[in-house]
Amino acid sequence: MDPNKDSASTGVPSSLDLAWGLTLTTILCLGAIRLWALPYAPLLLAGSLYAGLSVCVLKYWPARRDFGWANRATLLRGAMVISLFAVAPFSGQMGTGLWLYGITALIALVLDGVDGKIARKTDSQTAFGARFDMELDALLILGLCLAVIALEKAGIWVIALGLMRYVFVAAAHFRAWLNHPLPESFRRKTVCVWQIVTLMVAILPPVSPLFASTTLATALMLLAWSFFVDVRWLYQRSYSHEMV
Repeated sequence: MDPNKDSASTGVPSSLDLAWGLTLTTILCLGAIRLWALPYAPLLLAGSLYAGLSVCVLKYWPARRDFGWANRATLLRGAMVISLFAVAPFSGQMGTGLWLYGITALIALVLDGVDGKIARKTDSQTAFGARFDMELDALLILGLCLAVIALEKAGIWVIALGLMRYVFVAAAHFRAWLNHPLPESFRRKTVCVWQIVTLMVAILPPVSPLFASTTLATALMLLAWSFFVDVRWLYQRSYSHEMV
C-alpha cells in the first residue's frame, strides 16, 4: 500500500481526517440504532472496524503528507460502508427501513467512482488509494451478504460472495505468484458491480427469496469464473517466468 509519492510534503495530517471519519461513522450508527430501535452492538462493531481502518491508514500513509481529497472521498464512503456492515446482521428488524438501507448502499456504490475521478483530476493516484477503495468494496459486499442471510433471502452459501476475495488474499500469503499485479479488466469490474447490485436488490422488501437466490447464484458463478480467469493468468505468468 505504498503511496508511491514523496512523503516529505506537508499538509493536514491523516489523523485529523480519521477524526472526522470516526465522528461521521458514530453519527450514522447511532442514527440507525435510534431509527430502527436496534441494540448498541452495531456501534461496537463499527468502532472495531474503524479502529482497524485507522491503524492501516496510520501505518501505510506518510504522517507528514496531506491525505488528499481523493482519499477523503474514499474515507467518506468508508464511514457509510462500515455503518452498513455494522447494522447488516440486524436487517431483519428494519421492516420498510430496508429501503433506506438499500438507498444508502446505492449511494456508497455511486461514490465508488468519485474518488478515482478526483485522483485523476488532481494527479494524485496512489497504490494506497486503489487498495483503500478495493478493501471498502470487499467490506460492502460482505456486509450485504450478511444482510441477505439475516433476511433469509438466501442460504448461508451466499456468504461465499463476500469471502471469496478474502480467501484469495489469504492464499497469496502461501503462493507468492498470486501477489503479482493484475492488468486492468472490464470483466472484473463488471462482475464486481453485478455482485453489489444483485445483493442490493435482494435485500429490498418486495423481492422474493426465490428471485434473490437465483440472481445471487448467478452472481456467485460469475465471480467464481472471474477469479478462475485471474488465477489462471497469474499462474501462467509465473510459470512462463520460471521457464525463462
